[in-house]
Amino acid sequence: MNFISKTVIVTGAYGAIGKAIAANIAVKGYSVVLAGRDVQQLMKAADEIRNESGNTHIRFEKVDLSSDKSIREFRNRWSGPLHVLINNGCTAPKQRTQTPEGIEMQFATNVLGYFRMIMHFSPFMEGLDDARIVNVASYWAGSLDLDDLEFRERKYDNDQAYRQSKQADRMLTVAFAERLRKVHIHVNSCHPGDVNSKLSNSLGFGGSESPDQGAATPVWLATDPALKNITCKYFAGKSEAFCHFSQDHEAINRLFEICQEYQDHSIT
Repeated sequence: MNFISKTVIVTGAYGAIGKAIAANIAVKGYSVVLAGRDVQQLMKAADEIRNESGNTHIRFEKVDLSSDKSIREFRNRWSGPLHVLINNGCTAPKQRTQTPEGIEMQFATNVLGYFRMIMHFSPFMEGLDDARIVNVASYWAGSLDLDDLEFRERKYDNDQAYRQSKQADRMLTVAFAERLRKVHIHVNSCHPGDVNSKLSNSLGFGGSESPDQGAATPVWLATDPALKNITCKYFAGKSEAFCHFSQDHEAINRLFEICQEYQDHSIT
């Protein structure tokens, strides 16, 4: 195997799609860092990817994506450049639950987790040639309520909360693409594929595609040389797709500001 001196972080890297993303990037010779909460699952996934790919440049980091403290600790352990960040970690509990900080779990993980990973790790990407951020979102998106992001007023529904979080991820992609363009970090989002997974099952769905099929678009966005300098786009099926959420810049900026307020509060 020809080793490529580029490092990739994949969050949620032991789920069906996350592990397939990490494995398919490992086959290409990248150095891959698997990130997630469960050390045993991370260890198992890392061992399997090393054995199947022949790539020994695979390691893992324990991080709770619902916690800014945990993400900051991960950042503080990091050294060296980061060429690609793939935000994929996601959850969809059937009952409304909160983090120890009192934040609704889907919003904390699926939205603030993406936001915080970009905020904390983008400095390691500045000045690199072809630095990329891929936000794994979904076509299953909508119902965003900027006045009730944590379902404190609405009755909690895990499907609605999930759809809201994926809309937010697509909108934050635009916000970050615009802000990071000047430091040459390119940010895109995508719908992966419909894979039978713990996440899809919790939402009441199965899946018609294999994990490798589901991972194809994120892997393509992360690694294809033809996509160098492409930013602020949404993709599905390895093709650009129209995202009407990207058109509402007032809402995009308000969402970014709300996330920044959470961030500021977590630091103080």
